[in-house]
Amino acid sequence: MAEQKVAESGRSESGRSEPGRAQSELAGSGPAGSGLAEPRWMVDARGMRAWRQLLRAHAHATRLLEAELEAAHQLPLASYDVLVQLAEAPGYQLRMSELAQKVLLSRSGLTRLVDRLEREGLVERRSCPSDARGTLATLTDAGLKRLRDASGTHLRGVARHVLDHFTPQEQDLLGDLLSRLGGPEPTPAPGTGCGSGV
Repeated sequence: MAEQKVAESGRSESGRSEPGRAQSELAGSGPAGSGLAEPRWMVDARGMRAWRQLLRAHAHATRLLEAELEAAHQLPLASYDVLVQLAEAPGYQLRMSELAQKVLLSRSGLTRLVDRLEREGLVERRSCPSDARGTLATLTDAGLKRLRDASGTHLRGVARHVLDHFTPQEQDLLGDLLSRLGGPEPTPAPGTGCGSGV
């Protein structure tokens, strides 16, 4: 009987399956006979659909953008992200801890990623002039050229795979809605920008 109830919990009154309903109801149910009120964080079918569509859209777009960069420039999307963050920073350099805050795609394994970019001559590490414990990741001339070469491919992909699916007004709305989830922009460390050796 328990299995039957779980199976039925994902169906509407019409008998049609509702994505995410079974999962959200299981997550929100308390012990049998406990009389616990329904938790405020319970996710209904509408909310689960929105969440899964967000994950699906992100995964689909990033896979396409990754494949295009790899095919045309042998540059992984995470590496492109690092080069962009350095190119947009004052002096083309960031403390490693600041870089970890700014990258959008992959914070895990950032040290190994910078190691690889350094071996390729695209990034170099420098000691902070004001603090020997601090390490700066700096974009090289070769890294800037590689970024410029790849940026056309990437931006065309962003337009084709994402932006072309929305009108300009919808893009404004999408940006406003997603800005609620992004959190605050990373703020530079006070002083010279050097300090942590992370």
